[in-house]
Formats: sequence, structure tokens, C-alpha cells
Amino acid sequence: MAESTIVSNTENVQKYMRLDQKGSMMAEYVWIDGSNGLRSKTKTLNKVISKVEELPEWNFDGSSTGQAGGEDSDVFIRPVSMFPDPIRLSPNVIVMCETWDPDGTPNKFNYRHDAARLMEANKDHELWFGLEQEYTLLDHSGWPYGWPKGGFPAPQGPYYCGVGTGKVYCRDIVEAHYKACLYAGITISGINAEVMPAQWEYQIGPCMGIELGDHLWMSRFLLHRIAEEFGVAITFAPKPIPGDWNGAGLHSNVSSKEMREDGGMKHIEAAMKKLESRHVEHIKVYGEGNAERLTGKHETGSIDSFSWGVANRGASVRIPRQCAKEGKGYFEDRRPASNADPYQITGIIVETIYGSLPAEK
Repeated sequence: MAESTIVSNTENVQKYMRLDQKGSMMAEYVWIDGSNGLRSKTKTLNKVISKVEELPEWNFDGSSTGQAGGEDSDVFIRPVSMFPDPIRLSPNVIVMCETWDPDGTPNKFNYRHDAARLMEANKDHELWFGLEQEYTLLDHSGWPYGWPKGGFPAPQGPYYCGVGTGKVYCRDIVEAHYKACLYAGITISGINAEVMPAQWEYQIGPCMGIELGDHLWMSRFLLHRIAEEFGVAITFAPKPIPGDWNGAGLHSNVSSKEMREDGGMKHIEAAMKKLESRHVEHIKVYGEGNAERLTGKHETGSIDSFSWGVANRGASVRIPRQCAKEGKGYFEDRRPASNADPYQITGIIVETIYGSLPAEK
């Protein structure tokens, strides 16, 4: 598919993937590194396990991932959620992990831990999240897949939700990823081609609480892993191509029990005031390079100010027209960049609306 020397020989490896594992299983431990990327390694278990609590703690060289110094490099990975492996198939699993330091404290890049505490403390609000993950497919030279070499395609217009050659690129990767997420039990609710050619979106959710972050990160892992087989690279850069091209975001839909009940609009409007009061704090954790995207153009609000409105895709936060009509529902925070950490996004939204927690003892 791609003009690359790094395309996997997937068909050749299939005969080995079907070999009997003699009662053992493979667990792919996945964690977030010091640069907001993903790492993984595989552990063989001598029996098939069915609960994440049965998985052992493991460790890795944190000095090679930007998470520790060389003089004390061990970082521990603790399994927190487990999914069926769509690549190696049953009984093998892929495992989302938290990173912990040897002294028993969360690694400084472990944003899940505090987010999980916030979700637990506010579980009575029954928070639902749904995030819209945009991304761009790149060829081996780093140029958007399908674009003319050293040039540009026709202007934006025919590509969003497009069908047909010349309007969409790499649909086979998108379809493979969709099916893999469903097999893994990841709550993926849909896909679509985006406004810029070679840009796509998939939606994760609705998920309750910390589950959203686990599912979103694992979906990213599978996207990278599947794209390997095609020799295609995935970028979550919020503005991969400068100029008159749409950026990539991670629009975050949020709803609480109170917002979904009759009269819920008053709770949504109250949340707007709180979000406005902490706009700067949110922007700090809403992704790297977001200033290039949040310009007030290409369906974004300005990074310098907060705004909200009904059905307004040029605002910081959009309230869907149907929700305004019914007087209840959810809101969409359109500020997060496509490379933002979902644990940080959902964590700060909960903190802003319901308050921070005391320091952990």
C-alpha cells in the first residue's frame, strides 16, 4: 500500500500467529511515556487469566522513556484495565497500565491516578464522556497520505464524510482499526472522514468516569499498531499542515446525571461559568501546539478567550441545538487538541465543575 520499506509482512506472519500456545497467554503491557507517547512490551503468562487484578506488576527502564534518570531508572507499571487482543487474538490481551516510582508514588507523567481519584469522589454525578479523536495519516516521507508529492490537493470541501477515490485515503486502515476496537471491547461509537484529506475521526464513548481515558488511550495504541502493517504513520498534531487546512481536535462531550434530567440546562449553564473562570488552566493541559489550531478560524474558537453558544462550532464550548431545545443533555468542549491526554482533559473538567481534592496522604 505505502511506498515504504517498513511495511509489515502480515500475510507471512499469519501461519505463526495460528500456532498453539501450549496453555500460555501473551499480555501486551501498554503505558504512556514522558512525551505523551505510547510504549509497550509483552509478558508471557503460564496460564490464562480473566481478571486484570490477576496480572502481575512489571517494570521498565524509565531513563529510556523520559520518565526517570539513569541512576535510578526502574519505573513500575501496574495493570488497570484489560482488553482482548485483536492482533494476537484470544486468549491474549492488551493491558493499560499506570506508571509508578519505586517509592510507591505515581510517576510524574501518571495523570490517570489523580483523574481516577476525581472520578471516584464525584461518582454520584454519574459523569459520561465522549471524545472525538481526529488524526492524520502520513506516508513514509511525513506528508499527508495521498497528497501530491511536494504539492497540495484541491481545496477543502469534498472530503468531509467523503466517498470515492480522490476524496478519501487509507479507508482500509480506518476500517481495520474500527473492527479491532470492537473486538477489543473498546467503546467506539463511530468513524468519519474529516475536512482535510487524509484526516479522519473516530469517537470513543459514551463512557463513565475513568473508563473513557482507558478506552481512548488503548484505541490510540491499536491505531498506531495497525498502521505499522501498512507502512503508514499516525500523527495527532493539532495543525499538521499550516495554512488554509483544518486542524485536528479532541472535542470532548460531557454530561452529568443532573444535566440529563429535566431542567438540566441550568446545570450546563452553571458549568459554562466555571469553565470560563479557568480557561487558562484548561488550555495548559489541552495539548501541545494548540495555539496553531485555536485561531478563531476553521471551526475553532480563539485560544485567548472563552466563549460558548448553541450550535456554534466557532465557540470554545458548543451546546447542541437539540439539547437547548429539550432543556437538558450535554455540552461539547471544542478546545482540546487531538494530542491531548484524555485523563487530563476529563480530570480538569471534573475538577473545575465540582472542585479539587485535598492532597493525597
